[in-house]
Amino acid sequence: MLKRPKGLQMAALCHRGEGENKEYLLVTSRDTGRWVIPKGWPIRGLNSNETALQEAWEEAGVKGRTTAKDPVGRYTYLKRQDNGVEIPVETLVYSVAVNDLSEDFPEAKERERRWVDADAAAEMVNEAELKSLFRSQ
Repeated sequence: MLKRPKGLQMAALCHRGEGENKEYLLVTSRDTGRWVIPKGWPIRGLNSNETALQEAWEEAGVKGRTTAKDPVGRYTYLKRQDNGVEIPVETLVYSVAVNDLSEDFPEAKERERRWVDADAAAEMVNEAELKSLFRSQ
């Protein structure tokens, strides 16, 4: 059986505050409404961390900056295609310090946003490796 290589996406771990007051921004997915972090496929002309920042803008209205060029973590999930086939996707996660949030952003009418602490975020997301990433914060 032929094994398809993993897809690759970039994600934004959006945060604000410091120490015990640090919070993370989750958004709902458009298809299932489950809680996720902003993520997407590579964007031509942008580096991986720049792609993560662009996805944070489009999906959550984040005005921020990436805090590092290297990912702070990674996780894998199965993405269901329109034809029902699930493909494994490796997701590189970049830290994004949020300076401001816009109420008017490309996917504003398609998603909900919520600020939560790391423990709540770990409980709300489905992916085990993403849960672990929040628990390590």
